[in-house]
Amino acid sequence: MEIPKILESKTKIRFQDCDPFNHLNNASYFNYLINAREDQLIANYNLDIYQHGKERGKSWVVGSHQIAYLKPATLMETVTIESQLINYSDRNLLVEIRMWNEDKTALKAILWSSFVYFDLLKLSSAKHTEDLLELFENAVLPIEQTSFEERTKSFRLQKTV
Repeated sequence: MEIPKILESKTKIRFQDCDPFNHLNNASYFNYLINAREDQLIANYNLDIYQHGKERGKSWVVGSHQIAYLKPATLMETVTIESQLINYSDRNLLVEIRMWNEDKTALKAILWSSFVYFDLLKLSSAKHTEDLLELFENAVLPIEQTSFEERTKSFRLQKTV
């Protein structure tokens, strides 16, 4: 069965998340981007990472984030958030999440998040199970660029920023 590789949703930028200039606060980008990804996983892959953690005793923790702020997201603006799995291994995931203006003509931010599959009882990394590896194989959409800097530059060259 074919599943979507680029997941997409829309959200509105809220007052409590903005700075005095009515721009989305830098730290709040993470909340919007990661929350969107979590909701997209449930809607598209029926994967609730919190339920997964309760049932299996394993879930994903953030290993690292790299973010580029390209254009401000502003108060009460509707933004489109896209996410995709760009790489995976037996213990790790690399996800790219992009925040666009509503019609996806201007890229506002790009985030690369590395996640480690983690055994919540043993407090150590764990190997993905076969069912997860199968999901990842069907969902992964690799990109041409091999570094975050190259990827960000490729969007700048496309004039979407």
